[in-house]
Amino acid sequence: MKPILTKSLAEFIGTFILVFCGTGAIIINQETGGVITHSGIAITFGLVVMALIYAFGDVSGAHFNPAVSVGFWLAKKFPTKDLLPFISSQILGALAASMVLRILFHTNETLGATLPHGSEWQSTVLEFILTFFLMLTVMQVATGDKEKGLMAGIAIGGVVGLEAMFAGPICGASMNPARSIAPALISGHTEHLWIYLAAPLAGAALAIVVWRMLKETTK
Repeated sequence: MKPILTKSLAEFIGTFILVFCGTGAIIINQETGGVITHSGIAITFGLVVMALIYAFGDVSGAHFNPAVSVGFWLAKKFPTKDLLPFISSQILGALAASMVLRILFHTNETLGATLPHGSEWQSTVLEFILTFFLMLTVMQVATGDKEKGLMAGIAIGGVVGLEAMFAGPICGASMNPARSIAPALISGHTEHLWIYLAAPLAGAALAIVVWRMLKETTK
């Protein structure tokens, strides 16, 4: 078992890369007049998540998301003593990425922050359902047999890309409090941040309830 410092470092680096590439794609798309396109942004998020799972999965479990860490903890697949170090590392990694992006693109107003483009109610419901689906997929592919484990990166990255593709234009498709906290704080656009904290955590919690039901039904 790797020490908590090693796992926390992996979570810091992984979340940095996730936010740097994902929100970086949003910023560069804005700065270049839409060269990357919405589809390109969704693909970027999906690919970086997939790559990070294979790069760091055997080090920290490749959470890079406080909602995922809380979900594993609720499922009793993650020790309580590691929860705060993981979440702290994820948020710090995301903040570091947003600070670098602020230096690189100092005139960009939102730095890729997740903001509702419909009503707050729409974004809250969408983020809840998206995170539910993501967390359920994570539990189903990351806690099963070896063959399923080898496909975890493709499955989880695919879900992230899929959800960003269709829901991103309305809610931003964050599914990740750390990914939303960092650009919101660094850009000063915190007015809708509560949505991207509460909805993903609630969605992940429901996913664990359903996952337990599915396990019991299978038995």
